[in-house]
Amino acid sequence: MRRICWLRPLLLFVFCGLTLARADVALLLEEPFGGFGTVYPTGHAAIYLARVCASSSIALRRCEPGEAGVVISRYHRIAGYDWIAIPLIPYLYAVDKPEQVPSSADPKSVAALRDAYRRKHLRQIAPDGPDGQAPEGEWVQLVGSSYDRKIYGFLLETSAEQDDDFIREFNRRRNKSHFNLFFHNCADFTRVVLNFFYPDTVHRSFMADAGMTTPKQAARSLVRYSRHNRDVLFASFVIPQVPGSIHRSKPARGVLEGFIRTKKYSVPAAVLSPIVVGSLAVVYLTERRSPPGRNAPVLDVPHHALTPLFAETLENLQQQASVARLKDSDTHKPAQDFSTSGQ
Repeated sequence: MRRICWLRPLLLFVFCGLTLARADVALLLEEPFGGFGTVYPTGHAAIYLARVCASSSIALRRCEPGEAGVVISRYHRIAGYDWIAIPLIPYLYAVDKPEQVPSSADPKSVAALRDAYRRKHLRQIAPDGPDGQAPEGEWVQLVGSSYDRKIYGFLLETSAEQDDDFIREFNRRRNKSHFNLFFHNCADFTRVVLNFFYPDTVHRSFMADAGMTTPKQAARSLVRYSRHNRDVLFASFVIPQVPGSIHRSKPARGVLEGFIRTKKYSVPAAVLSPIVVGSLAVVYLTERRSPPGRNAPVLDVPHHALTPLFAETLENLQQQASVARLKDSDTHKPAQDFSTSGQ
């Protein structure tokens, strides 16, 4: 079987020197999985930066030629830090190079890949356990995300000056965890980062999410922003979950959506308070939207043709976005939305 890997489309800007407008910051909306994902189906949110790389897991710098950028996100109880930075390829696949990505995965092989990467790069924040083996804890979320779940990417262009300002600001800030599931979670971190580049772009939803910030709401905010700012390059893509015996991830939900669609919560609540649940159902149906990125292109690339195929994919995406904006300016009609449908 051919080895297949899925990567961000912007990787080829670094390798190929394309001169098209650059979309350099991306929200990664990651589907929920496992038991916690069933109870709390909002998923995870992270930020990808194309021109920013990691000096260490807690320090940022500009990328050197050939480097693929960094993923940063907020986590709970990982060495006491608020956010941690991981290079793109390890974040997705727990390996250093694309050609090392396996064609399929099972829990045992993924655990081995993660532990090998931890021993090589992450012992400072995830030291060996008492028996010398891999420690327990949430450090496993730092690497190999694509083995556990499908990921949706929403991209906006940034300037080199914005990237430099971001590096200075986040290296200066105190990086100490004060994680809170409801009001200081991973999606709140992406809201802060995206609003750093595009102020007042991502907002909480008091109707759909009871005032919390969720990954899905952050994605919707970017889609809405792109519709009102056609001069800013915006595109999206899907990174599929790696095939194998690991359970497939589930669609990300908002707070109200998750409550209404989970019968073990909504049915008992409806028995106790039918008027309240009925009112919530009306709000849900009124606010209901298709998932952001549902129709986004899936990026599947054989290892041996990684660079040219991704360059072609990215160029096609950007040409389509440019043509859509030209048509929009000529006809004053809504431009084609490449990120979602039915939003």
